[in-house]
Amino acid sequence: MDGYVRPIAQTDPARPDGAQVLAGGWCWFDRVELLHRGEPPSVLAASELPSDILDRLSRPRMPLLGLDWTRPAIMGVLNATPDSFSDGGLYAAQADAIARAREISDEGANILDIGGESTRPGADTVPPEDEAARVVPVISAVAAFGPPVSIDTRKSAVAEAAVAAGAALINDVSGARYDPAILDVAARHDAPVCLMHSPDDPKTMQQDPRYDDVLLDVYDHLADRIRLAEATGVARHRILVDPGIGFGKTLAHNLALLRRLTLFHALGCPLLVGLSRKSFIGTLSGVRRAVDRVPGSLAAALAAVASGAQVLRVHDVAATRQAVSVMVPLMKTGGDLG
Repeated sequence: MDGYVRPIAQTDPARPDGAQVLAGGWCWFDRVELLHRGEPPSVLAASELPSDILDRLSRPRMPLLGLDWTRPAIMGVLNATPDSFSDGGLYAAQADAIARAREISDEGANILDIGGESTRPGADTVPPEDEAARVVPVISAVAAFGPPVSIDTRKSAVAEAAVAAGAALINDVSGARYDPAILDVAARHDAPVCLMHSPDDPKTMQQDPRYDDVLLDVYDHLADRIRLAEATGVARHRILVDPGIGFGKTLAHNLALLRRLTLFHALGCPLLVGLSRKSFIGTLSGVRRAVDRVPGSLAAALAAVASGAQVLRVHDVAATRQAVSVMVPLMKTGGDLG
């Protein structure tokens, strides 16, 4: 089928006969939006889709990290850095980082994402040996008591050291563009990898970002990254994708991606979304300080859940867990849809 197929996600209890479960999760769809570059979109009944496309949209994603994707998972952020945009410096000391990891674990995070290099707009690159020195001792400690650990890095050497220390997931904001050898690390250790869209280095990514069609450009980029990962030996069912909200994107770009977020389910991978405390929330709400953007972050997170996003990457784990715990019973879950 030509063009791009976006399932129109629903969570209403009045599910029509023949409606499909979206990615084995809590949303359903009976229509899709067909998108073409330079043409108006159109709507088609899901029953008219070719079987291979329908299967990719509806089949359950294979379990990873002990998660079966039948409800939203929460990835808690731990920045062991001096300069991250929201909490830089708070957990730069190893003891503080480990203490914060215990808090995040107790708050109910399903995954703990540990990073040693800020990727905020304008950030400088950190030498890999310095980055590894920040994260490896923390990962070693956390792997003994916490949820599965994700290493947030663009560098193969850091990923190698982190996996050896106990990290179970490689989360690369560059989508393996910065250091393609990071995919060799994932393949060699059979580690799942999250590939994010970012058009440029953090230092320059917010300097007048432009796209022909941001939604379709990001989709094509991620599809290309998946193909590269598979060619390197990483199985598709061990790949997560992230559209990279706030990375090389304007407010209009971010909103365009979030409004049609369900398109990315057509890639056939679990969908991770990082919205927490980001500048677009401050722009929309008028809240300047990142730490004060929790209510806006929760609104954005629940919008992503309504689009079937399987993983929410957040700073405020307890608040997000509470919001998701209230929302999930209001939706038809994977079990209810059987």
